[in-house]
Amino acid sequence: MARFTDEELQRKVKDGFIVESEADMTEGYKKALITQLTVQGDTELISAPAYFMAARDAPSTNTMVSATAIIQDELGHANIAYRLLEDLGIDRHWLLYERPPEKFKHPYGFDQPLENWAELVTANGLYDRAGITLLGDVYRNTSYGPLKRALVKVDMEENFHLRHGEVWMRRLAESGGEARDAVQRTLDWMFPMGVEWFGMPDDKKRHNAQLDFKLKGMTNDQLRQTWLKAVVPLCHELGLDVPAHVDPDTEEVELEFEFPCQYDPDARRWLFEDTITWDEVWDRWRGRGPMNQQYVDSVRKSRYDVEGLLAA
Repeated sequence: MARFTDEELQRKVKDGFIVESEADMTEGYKKALITQLTVQGDTELISAPAYFMAARDAPSTNTMVSATAIIQDELGHANIAYRLLEDLGIDRHWLLYERPPEKFKHPYGFDQPLENWAELVTANGLYDRAGITLLGDVYRNTSYGPLKRALVKVDMEENFHLRHGEVWMRRLAESGGEARDAVQRTLDWMFPMGVEWFGMPDDKKRHNAQLDFKLKGMTNDQLRQTWLKAVVPLCHELGLDVPAHVDPDTEEVELEFEFPCQYDPDARRWLFEDTITWDEVWDRWRGRGPMNQQYVDSVRKSRYDVEGLLAA
């Protein structure tokens, strides 16, 4: 390691250099890459128990099979990220089974309960859209060769998840009545979660190593706007309300609430009138959400059960 300084490597990757192993990295590059891969792996992993809870409300055998396929994909995507982390010297067993649950690095949105089919498919439509937005940018721009190659498979499967969500959101919205109302109730708490998904605004960020080392290509605000430009028109087309609109002059999506704002996890309700600081948001994120422990325990339980059977 450290054939280059950070500044030298930043110049090289901006000129097209592809990093293939630790021999090409600086400590700064490796640290930024480990953070990125950990967030990626944890997000994919914790989506599985979140989706599983809601999949139990699947309306038919066919829909249960579709939901189970998505859950299986997410676990496979998590394994890809953790396998790449192993190449960087990170113990996968420690990551999965020994880290305290509050140290997982998935978005706060995946620490919320998903309780029914409408919430599952809306999560596919919003959260998987966020995943595609983020990982699509990484795939197009990353300077880390092993990740770029791995994301070919991930991208195809995430597009299936997204289509599943958007098709079902449309079906439920067009059905009217309670089905439509269930999607609307979900959007009321889930849409602002998606806005938060992309992190702090650009003018508040203190570290930009992932951009500097070309581990991604777009800023937080650019990623957020890309997501908004896909989600908001879809919701409006389906006659669903979200607190955002497209400015006809700039074609940018503008939020209709102060960002950030307070969230009540017990009521799953955003207190739009109660603006807060980003330090307070970080406190909420670090404190994790109501399902953090249960979701991590759910992932670990099967391993412990199998080990117990083998030891018997």
